[in-house]
Amino acid sequence: MEGATGTTIPLAAATEERERLVARAKLLARLGLAWHAVEATVAVSAGIVAGSIALIGFGADSLIEMLAGGIVLWRFSGARAAGEGAEHPAHRLIAVTFWVIAAYVGAESLRVLIAGDHPSVSYVGIALSIVTLATMPPLAAAKARVASALDSPAVRSEGRQTSLCAYLSVALLLGLGANAVFGWWWADPLAALVIAGVAINEGREAWRGEGCTEDHCC
Repeated sequence: MEGATGTTIPLAAATEERERLVARAKLLARLGLAWHAVEATVAVSAGIVAGSIALIGFGADSLIEMLAGGIVLWRFSGARAAGEGAEHPAHRLIAVTFWVIAAYVGAESLRVLIAGDHPSVSYVGIALSIVTLATMPPLAAAKARVASALDSPAVRSEGRQTSLCAYLSVALLLGLGANAVFGWWWADPLAALVIAGVAINEGREAWRGEGCTEDHCC
């Protein structure tokens, strides 16, 4: 096996390195699962209390990200860890999860805007968005590095889910903040529509397996 510099890498060393990277990918997926379980619980609960579709959408995204993390763990479990056959269905499944988010959040946002429902101020939601904004970018960067080393579209797509979480926390903070400071109730469903739009684009990229190799793509 040849390395990036053209030098030959012993098969045993290459296998050991891949096992190390797979273990790291699984650890990062588990860390994401743990955080998103907390995030989903807080966001959905606070969203229901405040009547905030942006918060509920954010919580729904967290649930979908848990599913994406589970898909990565499935992809690297058992015999699938050593092969590439599971890559295609794995990153396609992750793509579908993005579109599930977009469909739900988009429909609910439009309903809230048309009905003129005014969400309450949620300081819990504001605090959650700030914590998420601080923690998700480093986790996404770590997943991106492992995805690149493994050349894994599935890990890359799951990492993009984590990046999406950071983007959504910005939209959530702006929407909740505008409602809290200026009383702009419509900023909440508008922020949720931004979440839906980003999710559609991310799903498209995940479906194609962004950055995938010829062996991985259709």
